[in-house]
Amino acid sequence: MASAIFSCSSLYTTSYNKTSSSSTSLMFGHGRRRLSHSPNNALRFTTPPVCSSSNNNNNKHHHFSSHNPQQQKDRFSGIKEWVISVALAAALTTGAPTMGFPSNANAVAPALPDLAVLISGPPIKDPGALLRYALPIDNKAIREVQKPLEDITESLKNSGTKALDSVERNLKQASRALKQGKSMIIAGVAESKKDHAIELLGKLEFGMEELQKIAEDKKREAVAPKQKELLQYVGGVEEDMVDAFPYDIPEEYQKMPLLKGRATVDMKVKVKDNPNLEECVFRIVLDGYNAPVTAGNFIDLVERHFYDGMEIQRADGFVVQTGDPEGPAEGFIDPSTEKTRTIPLEIMVEGEKAPVYGVTLEDIGLYKAQTKLPFNAFGTMAMAREEFENNSGSSQVFWLLKESELTPSNANILDGRYAVFGYVTQNEDFLADLKVGDVIDSIQVVDGLDNLVNPSYKIAG
Repeated sequence: MASAIFSCSSLYTTSYNKTSSSSTSLMFGHGRRRLSHSPNNALRFTTPPVCSSSNNNNNKHHHFSSHNPQQQKDRFSGIKEWVISVALAAALTTGAPTMGFPSNANAVAPALPDLAVLISGPPIKDPGALLRYALPIDNKAIREVQKPLEDITESLKNSGTKALDSVERNLKQASRALKQGKSMIIAGVAESKKDHAIELLGKLEFGMEELQKIAEDKKREAVAPKQKELLQYVGGVEEDMVDAFPYDIPEEYQKMPLLKGRATVDMKVKVKDNPNLEECVFRIVLDGYNAPVTAGNFIDLVERHFYDGMEIQRADGFVVQTGDPEGPAEGFIDPSTEKTRTIPLEIMVEGEKAPVYGVTLEDIGLYKAQTKLPFNAFGTMAMAREEFENNSGSSQVFWLLKESELTPSNANILDGRYAVFGYVTQNEDFLADLKVGDVIDSIQVVDGLDNLVNPSYKIAG
């Protein structure tokens, strides 16, 4: 069993060695390996993933069954905020992060930006919004529609009729932006996708009228589902603005499995010894626009059924991790080479046209750079790797169980050091229920497989 040890000078976990009984100090890892802390797809409206409760006599599937996800998040919020506070406080005191990084990591300058960045504003924590903003597009008109629709979430935090009054203001702002900017939005759509985008804009306009009526009728409980639907339309239009993969991948990585676009997978996990939950399906959107090598490697392994039947190997309230296969290997052994397949560290920086490879942002002095895929959302998915080897990622992945109230983008100990390549977009709250020993029944690609190029699973037969 893993145990966590937290202090102002260290923050690490001890876990079992898979080849011996001795304990090893680890971060985002399991076994002997020291791992550092350690297309128009969105509008198909496939049946959403479900979670089932083991104390439901009929064993029926419900979207959130009898389990209250907010209570789960509340249960972990105290320890999460304390852990983050300790790590951030230590970093601010010493000038260096203290989560397993080498002590000389900040030989040139502090890894953390100045205080003005820390308090610059609330981070975007919704995975859907993060994915929309991460698309390689530059269309101000559609963003001006998107933002007030997303702000409805904050409006609903108000009490009583004040919330619905604020929702109506958000809607009026979005409707006005759509009316004024519709021609600019359509002009920004790829020519081959214009008909689809125009159809989505029509649905968006009609949907906003429906939401206006919902707000006027004071049906508060119906606001959030309709808001989510409208943002799916917005996201679909934004995806239609991407005409082709926007940059050339470095030659040394071009023969690797690459995800040139986005893909969606469903991960079904069987949960043991939990009276509240029996199994759960997590929907994950993988972003190949910003991490084509990392996401492509993962999808290739999914298609090989590499993760099917694998246990959750770390679950400590901070991360959930898996991907370490049985036996001495600590990653995926490519049968064509009989060697571990490794991938480079891959990080897309805001404002850049292509990712940087093989280096952390700290390595190249970009201490204040924003990453396109930040560790903001509960359920952010990233690649684990050896602490001192940037290009050692293989098959081990983790999901972060935190949000960024205390550590906004580029001010935490993860952004710019680890390759984020997706977000859990449905049932992410249930990640907090997973334990070591729970089993991944399957991971299946439900959309976007056609964006995978150079699939090695086909070469291997």
